[in-house]
Amino acid sequence: MTGRHNGREVFEYALLRVVPRVERGEQINAGVVVYCQATGYVAARVHLDEARLLALDPAADVEGVRAALCAVEGVCLGGERAGQAAGDDPGRRFRWLIAPRSTVVQPGPVHAGLTADPEGEPERLLDLLVR
Repeated sequence: MTGRHNGREVFEYALLRVVPRVERGEQINAGVVVYCQATGYVAARVHLDEARLLALDPAADVEGVRAALCAVEGVCLGGERAGQAAGDDPGRRFRWLIAPRSTVVQPGPVHAGLTADPEGEPERLLDLLVR
């Protein structure tokens, strides 16, 4: 799925999930990463529901989780906040962020869609799938 379709651009997204105890597999959605190749746009929006996180694991490191989620936003922004990915193009940063990992903050599967407003998708998806 590539290119423009009836005035809409193809975009990809993945949910960011918090899995406080990996061995239990329980998770909450805490953000979304969006990429639109046609416009070179990559962004993340996060929302951590601390009460839900603590319901899964009362000993969860809330500040550590929040820092990991903020780091994802930084990688999307590029520049100094992106760390080692600072020089990478938006597509490479997106692919790095969605790579499977076994940590407390994990990306979900990648989904694709069409949008007339790539920059509006992160907030729309955050409202729809996370909040």
